Amino acid sequence: MKKPRTSPTPRRVLMLAYEDAQILDVTGPFQIFAAAVMRDGMPAYEIELVAPEAGAFRTTCGLDLTATRGIDDMTAEELARIDSFLVVGGQGSRLLAGDARVLDFIRRASAKARRTVSICTGALLLAAAGLLDGKRATTHWAYAPQLRRNFPEVEVDDDAIYVRQGNIWTSAGVTAGMDLALALVEEDLGRETALAIARHLVMFLMRPGGQSQFSAQLAAQSVADEGIARVCAYIVENPRADLSVPALAAHAHMSERTFARRFTAAANVPPALFVERARLDEARRRLIDGAGSIEAVAYDAGFGGGERMRRAFIRHLGVTPNRYRERFQTAKRPITLTLTAERPHAS
Repeated sequence: MKKPRTSPTPRRVLMLAYEDAQILDVTGPFQIFAAAVMRDGMPAYEIELVAPEAGAFRTTCGLDLTATRGIDDMTAEELARIDSFLVVGGQGSRLLAGDARVLDFIRRASAKARRTVSICTGALLLAAAGLLDGKRATTHWAYAPQLRRNFPEVEVDDDAIYVRQGNIWTSAGVTAGMDLALALVEEDLGRETALAIARHLVMFLMRPGGQSQFSAQLAAQSVADEGIARVCAYIVENPRADLSVPALAAHAHMSERTFARRFTAAANVPPALFVERARLDEARRRLIDGAGSIEAVAYDAGFGGGERMRRAFIRHLGVTPNRYRERFQTAKRPITLTLTAERPHAS
């Protein structure tokens, strides 16, 4: 007589949040995991939300979330059963970065978990706990300079959606946590399951490699120097123009040395890198929206030729232009996999 098949045990996910956490850092990845099911339709993940203290805590948008337990309630045996340990970001991370009790819990939980993940400025907490020393990591672009300044042992990549270094994953700001969660689901359950979730949630599945963390347009909006801001706008609007430093310096009515210094200080990147990102943005839009050849897209985006654009895509995004286009076209196809009805998974 055959023994009945037993269902695989859901992977246990422990998520650490706190007062003034960013709500999307919590709910975004939570929704991705909650939508994941195994072949028998059972939940693939069992998720628990904890905080420094049990009970309700305020998020940065003013809504309250509730932690089932405080960090002191977690036993060593329970920590040993963690599959994935997530630390979210938010304004409250600044205070917790100096909280010895919280940092000790992060170290203990990470030591037991199969993988440790930070969302947005949660990377600052991992760094404060010493978990990112000697590793490449990312965070919200606005806080990358702080991560680099406060933790010089960390190799900060401020142009990535997410970064994996061994069993530690870090993500960029806010919604990038959902991209990272999809990547975790893909690693655990396969590409088809992750793609089904992405389609269901009307998201793009961007694997492998990272997406450019923020567009040149968004970066330009944060430039306070009016003269440099005008140059940024000119670059974005004229990707096919001569955008060399001499040409841009002349456009700004500055010497080349003064222009390069002021631009880098105001935009936080050298002029050449900003130009390349602006052209990448233009190429990405054209690859998604049109059916033109790679050479035509490269010309219209200001790269001049397909090979030069290809090198830029691999350098910044980790994929070729053809693969980038294929992924977005795949994400636009009708859903062919069925997701079972979602059900609450929090313990």
